[in-house]
Amino acid sequence: MDTNDVVAAASNDAGAIVDKVVEISTVYGVKILGALLVLIIGLWVAKMITKSVGRLMVKKGVDETLSKFCCSLIGMALKAFVFIAALEKLDVKTASFVAILGAAGLAVGLALQGSLANFASGVLMLIFKPFKVGDVVDAGGSVGSVLEIGIFTTIMKSPDNKKLIVPNGSVMGGTITNINTFGTRRVDLVAGIGYGDDIDKAKKVLEEILAADERILKDPAVTIAVVELADSSVNFVVRPWVNAADYWGVHFDVTETIKKRFDEEGISIPFPQRDVHVYEHKND
Repeated sequence: MDTNDVVAAASNDAGAIVDKVVEISTVYGVKILGALLVLIIGLWVAKMITKSVGRLMVKKGVDETLSKFCCSLIGMALKAFVFIAALEKLDVKTASFVAILGAAGLAVGLALQGSLANFASGVLMLIFKPFKVGDVVDAGGSVGSVLEIGIFTTIMKSPDNKKLIVPNGSVMGGTITNINTFGTRRVDLVAGIGYGDDIDKAKKVLEEILAADERILKDPAVTIAVVELADSSVNFVVRPWVNAADYWGVHFDVTETIKKRFDEEGISIPFPQRDVHVYEHKND
């Protein structure tokens, strides 16, 4: 084989390689370009859908925390769909990939059952709104003012200024008492007098005490009535209505005033007593 033949053969091989490269570049270039277009357009569409859902939820008055969380969840789901579609354009078999993700999701779900229960409870709380930030509630074994309603926990401030972090599962799993939903509360007190004291006089004194306190509401009307003839006392129930913010102030002040006025009026406040009789036995 002479030099010309060698050059011709090399030229043919080089041409074949170039043709192959061009062919591969054309085929995969189109696929890569298609994948990029799917990725760019898909992410833009996902962003627009997420924003539209967010605006719709705000317009419908959905809680801000729930709105942000739902938008984030929808955005992640749409992005995952776009990435899978882009991989399909590159002829990447995604069935096994999706199966692996599903199995991993199941494993994580089983490992985080408690957290998922708190998450589900948090979503329900944000949807049904049994209370709002600022309400004083008795829930999940804790009493306090609600500072924040999160997806997994509810943060409250206790009456003695402690920060309480309560799992949402505990909150939704029991009775929720919203203390100041209606704005007013009834103060329940019991005042006892001796059996030898004048019931009418004691009742009049109690009425005067309540009438003198401007924090006590006129409507609903207060209740002062004999509720029990106890072992050592005649007991009155004293039930004024107040604004929720005045509850403890009225409770403490009225209790103190009752004691002082009863002392001034000579009305006794009995305490449990026991008579002991001693008998002397004489031996014959």
